[in-house]
Amino acid sequence: MNISQQPVVRPRARGTERSLARRAELIAIGRRLFADTSYDALSMDDIARQAQVAKGLIYYYFHSKRGYYLAIIQDSVADLVTFAASGTGLPPVERVHRTIDSYLRYAEHNQAAYRTIVSGGVGFDAEVHAIRDGVREAIVATIAEGAYGHGDIGPLARMGLLSWVCSAEGAALTWIDRPELSRDSMRDLLVKTLGGTLRAIEELDPSCPAPGPARRDTRP
Repeated sequence: MNISQQPVVRPRARGTERSLARRAELIAIGRRLFADTSYDALSMDDIARQAQVAKGLIYYYFHSKRGYYLAIIQDSVADLVTFAASGTGLPPVERVHRTIDSYLRYAEHNQAAYRTIVSGGVGFDAEVHAIRDGVREAIVATIAEGAYGHGDIGPLARMGLLSWVCSAEGAALTWIDRPELSRDSMRDLLVKTLGGTLRAIEELDPSCPAPGPARRDTRP
């Protein structure tokens, strides 16, 4: 009986793998398409033509243009958060350095996706902005884990770190457009400004002491 079932199970597994690969390919294409064009400016016909696929294929995987767009944003977000949260086994201060370095690496090597994430898409989109806000919260939690050893922080510390993340977003956007600084220099600058933020938080809330100095080498 098991032998007779194998021809049914195996093709299904291969089909699933092909489906996942095809979906990932469509998302990669969508990242490029929506990087510089607003959601409303691209019709499903435009997307299908530029992606060189049948329009029905996009509906099959994502149900609608809206579903496709949100899948693209969420996929980009998952990549960014994964990059930024790397280095969990490092000592606290080194983890902060690694977080910032990984964040900049992602922005540098995934510029279209990064622009889409931090700008909330081209134009205003409340749902995409909510996804972006979730990214900010994830980065704040990652930095808090590195700086304090836990992500459960009070409102003052959270607001201080959130303010730094928002300023870092703007700086990183400018940097990838005009890369006048090396990534190492950009990382060191952001580490310094984060240090100032952490010291300000400590001054106003002694329960959140700023971490001590750490070595500068953040290479993997």
